[in-house]
Amino acid sequence: MTEGTSKAFVQLLINGEIREVAIRSADTLLSTLRNELGLNGAKRACENGDCGACTVLVNDEPMHSCLTLSIENTDKMITTIEGLMGSPIQRAFVENWAIQCGFCTPGFIVNCQGLMNKYPDADDDLIEEWMQSNLCRCTGYAEIKAAIKAALLEGKKQNEEVS
Repeated sequence: MTEGTSKAFVQLLINGEIREVAIRSADTLLSTLRNELGLNGAKRACENGDCGACTVLVNDEPMHSCLTLSIENTDKMITTIEGLMGSPIQRAFVENWAIQCGFCTPGFIVNCQGLMNKYPDADDDLIEEWMQSNLCRCTGYAEIKAAIKAALLEGKKQNEEVS
């Protein structure tokens, strides 16, 4: 790939599916997801990593997609909010009314999925710490915290049933 406006085709593994997309070397993952692939769940907001509205999972770790280049993720597994449709964390957000205007919700859900992946036994302090990477201007965060706890509890129940 050459510098400037020329594009190269790359493959990205997104939500379990290999997607071929033409990108420039300077394209952020956020712009590629939204503008090239039509995955609009990750929101464009601060564009400097402060708000978390653009959060996606990269190899199961939360990542602000506005801060990473698409080209850096060609060999990684990317999960967007679209890939979490019907997941326990999404259901918990709905059931606990952890939604106001909805703009920040996809980033919170994806971030919380990352928390659940890494720390299925997360306590209140760890939940609080992880929530700090996302901002919501509408809620007091109580419903979001309740949703996370409900999803963690659901995960524990499922693990006990499998064991």
